[in-house]
Amino acid sequence: MVSLASRTDEGGKRFADQWKIPFQSTSLEASIDRPGVDAVILTTPSEQHADQTVMALAKGKHVQVEIPMSLNLPDAQRMVDAAKQSGRICMVTHTRRFSSPHREIRKRVREGTFHLHHMVVETYFFRRTNLNMHGQPRSWVDNLLWHHGCHSVDLAQWILDEPNFEVWGQKGPDHPSLGIPMDLSVAMKSKKGALFTLAMSFNNKGPFGGFYRYIGEEETYKVYRDTMTDSEGNDVPLDGVPAFDRQDVEFTSAIREGREPESSARSCLPTMALLDRIDKAMRERA
Repeated sequence: MVSLASRTDEGGKRFADQWKIPFQSTSLEASIDRPGVDAVILTTPSEQHADQTVMALAKGKHVQVEIPMSLNLPDAQRMVDAAKQSGRICMVTHTRRFSSPHREIRKRVREGTFHLHHMVVETYFFRRTNLNMHGQPRSWVDNLLWHHGCHSVDLAQWILDEPNFEVWGQKGPDHPSLGIPMDLSVAMKSKKGALFTLAMSFNNKGPFGGFYRYIGEEETYKVYRDTMTDSEGNDVPLDGVPAFDRQDVEFTSAIREGREPESSARSCLPTMALLDRIDKAMRERA
């Protein structure tokens, strides 16, 4: 790492000192324009992802951008177009694609040893005030559908290789000050017959995170983070590679090898189209 951009000067200097990063600025453009910058990793607020990605690509830099790539479909398409025009790699951190349990499910579905009937997902956080998962104040408001829902909707289309789901969605009332719905229900049906059900809440006081249940003809698997158990509670043997490690290695490897990464912006576009349709369905019912 040769350059760091941060929202505040104080926080940026502290982080740069800790990790011995030689340059730090509150200007992203100034940080990108430094000598030796080949690639940019964007871990910024969701609404900034599209514009920042397009800017970095236009400067000839490879980009790894946090999920979601954008908060609407037109911006996602704009990012894909910018990557194609620049000839640079644009990868989105769809971390679940790199998680050993979900990769194992996908492999078994593809090879025909596991026939999925229903994918059930519960995503829970407690965010009635604008704090992050560490309890620190946020400068921006998170989005339950386009951020957290994006992880799971992407898994459904990625595992089944099915971009043309039927979709349905409902949202609860908006938070009085945050201005976002705090509870969402999403349902999808694959043309192949499998169902997808997603329950999400920013009101939940229990365990936090995403809890996945894959109900199939042969078995029922439960997945949490990088672990998977069967219907008897037995651990399913996996390769043990942490999702974040595999994800970052994929980005640098794709750059070195001059190839499209597994979660390229282009490959994530069908997910953004599904989220757009779900969002529209929710607005119509509201």
